[in-house]
Amino acid sequence: MRYSSRVHRMAGKGSKAWDIHHIAAEKRDRGEHIILLTVGNTDFPSPEQAIAAVRDNLAAGRTHYGPSAGGRPIREAIARRHTRNTGQAIDADQVIVTIGAQNALLTAALCLVEPDDQVLVPEPMYTTYPGTIAAAGGEIISIRSPAGNRFHPLINEMEAAIGPRTRAIFLATPNNPTGAVYTRDELSAIAALCRIHDLWLVSDEVYGELVYEGQHVSPSVLPGMAERTITISSLSKSHAMAGWRLGWMIGPQQLVHHASQVALCSTYGVPTFLQDAGVVALEQFPRCLPELRAAYRRRRDQLCDCMETVPVLSCYRPEGGMFVMLDVRATGLSAYDFAKGLVLEEGIAILPADGFGDSAAGHLRISLGAADAEIEEASRRLSRYAEQVGRYRAS
Repeated sequence: MRYSSRVHRMAGKGSKAWDIHHIAAEKRDRGEHIILLTVGNTDFPSPEQAIAAVRDNLAAGRTHYGPSAGGRPIREAIARRHTRNTGQAIDADQVIVTIGAQNALLTAALCLVEPDDQVLVPEPMYTTYPGTIAAAGGEIISIRSPAGNRFHPLINEMEAAIGPRTRAIFLATPNNPTGAVYTRDELSAIAALCRIHDLWLVSDEVYGELVYEGQHVSPSVLPGMAERTITISSLSKSHAMAGWRLGWMIGPQQLVHHASQVALCSTYGVPTFLQDAGVVALEQFPRCLPELRAAYRRRRDQLCDCMETVPVLSCYRPEGGMFVMLDVRATGLSAYDFAKGLVLEEGIAILPADGFGDSAAGHLRISLGAADAEIEEASRRLSRYAEQVGRYRAS
């Protein structure tokens, strides 16, 4: 039987990296003590107030269809949050609720990208971006963000890559996997390219409230960008609610209208009792869970301080987000081989970052979503393994 070419285009190049995660999961199922630092999950529980709201609203019968764009209460709560965080006044009609940020990214691509259009994306990039753009028929043009530039994008290369088929720029700040927080000057330069070449900008800001160095700037607030920017976020990272799948996109009203049509043909909206809980979470914790940001920053420093004592390792201290990039090139091993040896010999699972883009080659992405004690133990085992590899390569 035949399948559409779309499903083959959507297959990611970085799937091999997840072998490490699967090896670790199998070892854990056999009862071995495995520290899993591969995925962007968290050890923090979702807010009790949101959990209570789900129970209450289920009991109250909030289980029926709602508007495909989301009910007005949660769209108003999201609009208030955006205005409070950015200073940009918007209303509920500029918001659509989605099944997490990933659904918002796909919806944006379907609304903006025609077959054979090109989309510029700084890499390293989150692994779903290529498949998301491919699902809409588009082609990703990767823009380097090398480690030597603190994983910030090379704007001159972005400008040189713009051509007659360029339709949009997708970016994430803070970035996943690198944690780079793009500066106002960098975003202003990107915004100027969008205005000059009449491009859309899709800004993935799911880590926008997890910033440790610098300041998060939403591109939508820059001059002339409100009408050409789609801002995407969710409660997954800021409120420890990844499994709730509560995300949103903000943009011009016409964009929201088109996105609502996509929702009508796909998700048919988000469950009403989850929306009600989302309102509670946004009102009780208007920015993010304060202990979450503090814990990730503490774990970042703990991990990086330890890694910097190992001569064959180089740790990039992220400016935001919940991941640390570790450079293992001096060990003489590829990122995949280092990660595989680490999980087999030390029971620590971290993700080879090659699949995020060429700029991440030779690096590993380490999640900070484990308890402090596990981060401390993982640091010890990782250091021990790296030193053993270094001695072996030197002999």
